[in-house]
Amino acid sequence: MLGVIFSTPNEATPFVEQYAGDRLGGLEEGTHLQTESLVATVVGPGKIKATLGTERLLHEHDVDTLVHAGGAVALTDELEVGAVVGASFVLEGDRVELEAPDYPRMPLECPFDLDTEATLVSQDHVREGADEPSYWERIADMRDATGYAVAYVAAQHGTSCHIAKGITGRADEEAGSTADRRDAHRAVAAFLQRHVDADSSES
Repeated sequence: MLGVIFSTPNEATPFVEQYAGDRLGGLEEGTHLQTESLVATVVGPGKIKATLGTERLLHEHDVDTLVHAGGAVALTDELEVGAVVGASFVLEGDRVELEAPDYPRMPLECPFDLDTEATLVSQDHVREGADEPSYWERIADMRDATGYAVAYVAAQHGTSCHIAKGITGRADEEAGSTADRRDAHRAVAAFLQRHVDADSSES
């Protein structure tokens, strides 16, 4: 079974509309949408909710592959707004001790048919108005608030995990427009739908 984790209902809505239409309703925080081959959930924003929601999903369902999908902001000009990017590494970006023995960096396989790979940093606490980016932001390409937590829990369960993020804006500019965020979420939904369709045709 494929598991799909979103952080917010806004991220989930385009995929739910494409995949299920009106027959299964929408996804709100803490709810699951399940079919024979797929289960999707919205865990809520931040690492604590992501950890608890991922743990619950993997405990309650027999998930073979987990995909964390949604939005991220670009930390580099290399990534275009609206692009769907696969995380090849995910970093825990709220750590201060840079010389800790358990370096908070996890390699991931780029999901499925995505050509663009990047390093994702997850930060609950972003320094607004800082003159310089943090150490983790300097070595990453995009930022979210949940990816590391999802990947960490999946690794603890021995579940294959991929992260696919639509670029909603740039970190050094004003927050992306509503249209940019919506377009990025739709692009992620189209990517997920292609994979679900491919799996269905193979089974």
